[in-house]
Amino acid sequence: MALRHAVLAALLDAELSGYQLAKSFGLGVANFWHALPQQLYTELAKLEKEGLVSGREVVQDTRPNKRLFTVTDAGLAELERFTAAAAKPSFMRDDLVVKVHAADHVDTGALRAQLTERAGIARAKAELFGRLLQGMRGERSEEDFLRHGERVGPYLTCLAGLAYEQVNQEWCERTLTVLEERQAARAGQ
Repeated sequence: MALRHAVLAALLDAELSGYQLAKSFGLGVANFWHALPQQLYTELAKLEKEGLVSGREVVQDTRPNKRLFTVTDAGLAELERFTAAAAKPSFMRDDLVVKVHAADHVDTGALRAQLTERAGIARAKAELFGRLLQGMRGERSEEDFLRHGERVGPYLTCLAGLAYEQVNQEWCERTLTVLEERQAARAGQ
Protein backbone atom coordinates (compact mmCIF):
# COMPACT_ATOMS: atom_id res chain seq x y z
CA MET A 1 0.00 0.00 0.00
CA ALA A 2 1.19 3.46 -0.78
CA LEU A 3 0.53 6.52 1.35
CA ARG A 4 -1.74 7.75 -1.45
CA HIS A 5 -4.31 5.07 -0.72
CA ALA A 6 -4.36 5.86 2.99
CA VAL A 7 -4.85 9.56 2.22
CA LEU A 8 -7.61 8.85 -0.30
CA ALA A 9 -9.37 6.59 2.20
CA ALA A 10 -9.08 9.23 4.94
CA LEU A 11 -10.70 11.83 2.66
CA LEU A 12 -13.75 9.71 1.82
CA ASP A 13 -15.95 11.02 4.62
CA ALA A 14 -15.34 14.75 4.47
CA GLU A 15 -13.65 17.62 2.71
CA LEU A 16 -10.56 18.28 4.80
CA SER A 17 -7.66 20.70 4.98
CA GLY A 18 -4.15 19.31 5.30
CA TYR A 19 -4.23 20.12 9.01
CA GLN A 20 -7.60 18.39 9.49
CA LEU A 21 -6.33 15.42 7.49
CA ALA A 22 -3.30 15.11 9.76
CA LYS A 23 -5.54 15.15 12.84
CA SER A 24 -8.05 12.64 11.46
CA PHE A 25 -5.23 10.52 10.06
CA GLY A 26 -3.71 10.38 13.52
CA LEU A 27 -6.96 9.02 15.00
CA GLY A 28 -7.78 6.46 12.35
CA VAL A 29 -5.56 5.44 9.49
CA ALA A 30 -2.34 6.08 11.41
CA ASN A 31 -2.95 2.92 13.38
CA PHE A 32 -2.35 1.01 10.14
CA TRP A 33 -0.19 3.40 8.15
CA HIS A 34 2.18 5.88 9.79
CA ALA A 35 2.94 9.21 8.14
CA LEU A 36 4.27 12.53 9.37
CA PRO A 37 2.18 15.67 8.71
CA GLN A 38 4.71 16.96 6.16
CA GLN A 39 4.41 13.66 4.27
CA LEU A 40 0.64 14.12 4.16
CA TYR A 41 0.97 17.65 2.76
CA THR A 42 3.39 16.41 0.10
CA GLU A 43 1.08 13.54 -0.79
CA LEU A 44 -1.92 15.86 -1.05
CA ALA A 45 -0.02 18.02 -3.55
CA LYS A 46 0.87 14.93 -5.62
CA LEU A 47 -2.69 13.61 -5.52
CA GLU A 48 -4.04 16.99 -6.62
CA LYS A 49 -1.53 17.21 -9.46
CA GLU A 50 -2.59 13.71 -10.61
CA GLY A 51 -6.28 14.64 -10.41
CA LEU A 52 -7.07 12.12 -7.65
CA VAL A 53 -8.15 14.86 -5.25
CA SER A 54 -9.38 18.35 -5.89
CA GLY A 55 -8.55 21.28 -3.68
CA ARG A 56 -10.28 24.57 -3.21
CA GLU A 57 -9.11 27.71 -1.48
CA VAL A 58 -11.16 28.94 1.48
CA VAL A 59 -10.67 32.58 2.38
CA GLN A 60 -10.74 33.20 6.12
CA ASP A 61 -10.95 36.62 7.75
CA THR A 62 -9.11 36.04 11.01
CA ARG A 63 -6.83 33.19 9.95
CA PRO A 64 -4.67 32.37 6.96
CA ASN A 65 -6.53 30.96 3.97
CA LYS A 66 -6.73 27.19 3.76
CA ARG A 67 -7.19 24.55 1.09
CA LEU A 68 -9.84 21.88 1.45
CA PHE A 69 -9.48 18.59 -0.41
CA THR A 70 -11.97 16.01 -1.64
CA VAL A 71 -11.58 12.76 -3.52
CA THR A 72 -12.38 13.02 -7.25
CA ASP A 73 -13.99 10.36 -9.43
CA ALA A 74 -10.46 9.45 -10.56
CA GLY A 75 -9.46 9.09 -6.90
CA LEU A 76 -12.43 6.79 -6.27
CA ALA A 77 -11.39 4.74 -9.32
CA GLU A 78 -7.88 4.48 -7.87
CA LEU A 79 -9.30 3.27 -4.57
CA GLU A 80 -11.44 0.77 -6.47
CA ARG A 81 -8.33 -0.54 -8.26
CA PHE A 82 -6.43 -0.66 -4.97
CA THR A 83 -9.16 -2.57 -3.12
CA ALA A 84 -9.49 -5.07 -5.99
CA ALA A 85 -5.76 -5.87 -5.97
CA ALA A 86 -4.49 -8.72 -3.80
CA ALA A 87 -3.46 -7.58 -0.32
CA LYS A 88 0.12 -8.22 0.70
CA PRO A 89 0.64 -10.11 3.94
CA SER A 90 1.44 -7.83 6.83
CA PHE A 91 4.50 -8.17 8.99
CA MET A 92 5.52 -6.93 12.38
CA ARG A 93 8.50 -4.65 12.73
CA ASP A 94 8.78 -3.68 16.37
CA ASP A 95 11.95 -2.87 18.27
CA LEU A 96 10.36 -3.79 21.61
CA VAL A 97 9.75 -7.36 20.39
CA VAL A 98 13.40 -7.60 19.34
CA LYS A 99 14.43 -6.39 22.80
CA VAL A 100 12.24 -9.06 24.43
CA HIS A 101 13.84 -11.65 22.15
CA ALA A 102 17.18 -10.75 23.76
CA ALA A 103 15.77 -10.81 27.32
CA ASP A 104 17.69 -13.93 28.38
CA HIS A 105 21.01 -12.20 27.75
CA VAL A 106 20.49 -8.65 29.01
CA ASP A 107 19.47 -6.84 32.18
CA THR A 108 15.69 -6.55 31.88
CA GLY A 109 15.19 -3.51 34.14
CA ALA A 110 14.90 -1.02 31.30
CA LEU A 111 12.98 -3.54 29.20
CA ARG A 112 10.40 -4.00 31.96
CA ALA A 113 9.96 -0.23 32.15
CA GLN A 114 9.43 -0.08 28.39
CA LEU A 115 6.86 -2.89 28.56
CA THR A 116 5.00 -1.03 31.30
CA GLU A 117 5.02 2.15 29.23
CA ARG A 118 3.87 0.34 26.07
CA ALA A 119 1.06 -1.40 27.96
CA GLY A 120 -0.14 1.98 29.21
CA ILE A 121 -0.04 3.48 25.72
CA ALA A 122 -1.94 0.50 24.32
CA ARG A 123 -4.53 0.78 27.09
CA ALA A 124 -5.03 4.50 26.36
CA LYS A 125 -5.34 3.86 22.62
CA ALA A 126 -7.82 1.03 23.24
CA GLU A 127 -9.91 3.41 25.35
CA LEU A 128 -9.77 6.00 22.57
CA PHE A 129 -10.91 3.41 20.03
CA GLY A 130 -13.75 2.46 22.37
CA ARG A 131 -14.89 6.10 22.51
CA LEU A 132 -14.58 6.48 18.73
CA LEU A 133 -16.64 3.33 18.17
CA GLN A 134 -19.30 4.53 20.63
CA GLY A 135 -19.42 7.88 18.85
CA MET A 136 -19.85 6.26 15.45
CA ARG A 137 -22.66 3.96 16.47
CA GLY A 138 -24.38 6.34 18.89
CA GLU A 139 -27.22 4.67 20.76
CA ARG A 140 -27.28 1.65 18.43
CA SER A 141 -25.99 -1.74 19.45
CA GLU A 142 -22.85 -2.83 17.65
CA GLU A 143 -24.75 -5.61 15.85
CA ASP A 144 -27.41 -3.15 14.63
CA PHE A 145 -24.81 -0.64 13.50
CA LEU A 146 -22.80 -3.29 11.64
CA ARG A 147 -25.94 -4.46 9.81
CA HIS A 148 -27.56 -1.09 9.11
CA GLY A 149 -25.04 1.70 9.75
CA GLU A 150 -24.38 4.16 6.94
CA ARG A 151 -20.57 3.91 6.90
CA VAL A 152 -19.28 0.60 8.24
CA GLY A 153 -15.69 0.79 6.85
CA PRO A 154 -14.31 3.26 9.40
CA TYR A 155 -16.06 1.33 12.17
CA LEU A 156 -14.50 -1.95 11.09
CA THR A 157 -11.03 -0.40 10.90
CA CYS A 158 -11.52 1.03 14.41
CA LEU A 159 -12.46 -2.48 15.56
CA ALA A 160 -9.19 -3.74 14.09
CA GLY A 161 -7.31 -0.98 15.91
CA LEU A 162 -9.06 -1.80 19.17
CA ALA A 163 -8.25 -5.51 18.84
CA TYR A 164 -4.61 -4.72 18.00
CA GLU A 165 -4.19 -2.45 21.02
CA GLN A 166 -5.92 -4.92 23.36
CA VAL A 167 -3.64 -7.75 22.21
CA ASN A 168 -0.60 -5.46 22.44
CA GLN A 169 -1.52 -4.50 26.01
CA GLU A 170 -2.14 -8.13 27.02
CA TRP A 171 1.18 -9.25 25.49
CA CYS A 172 3.12 -6.47 27.24
CA GLU A 173 1.51 -7.24 30.59
CA ARG A 174 2.06 -11.00 30.25
CA THR A 175 5.67 -10.52 29.13
CA LEU A 176 6.27 -8.13 32.02
CA THR A 177 4.84 -10.66 34.50
CA VAL A 178 7.04 -13.45 33.12
CA LEU A 179 10.18 -11.32 33.28
CA GLU A 180 9.38 -10.16 36.83
CA GLU A 181 8.68 -13.73 38.02
CA ARG A 182 11.92 -14.97 36.48
CA GLN A 183 13.83 -12.08 38.08
CA ALA A 184 12.30 -12.90 41.48
CA ALA A 185 13.09 -16.62 41.07
CA ARG A 186 16.75 -15.85 40.26
CA ALA A 187 16.97 -13.51 43.26
CA GLY A 188 15.53 -16.21 45.53
CA GLN A 189 18.10 -18.84 44.49
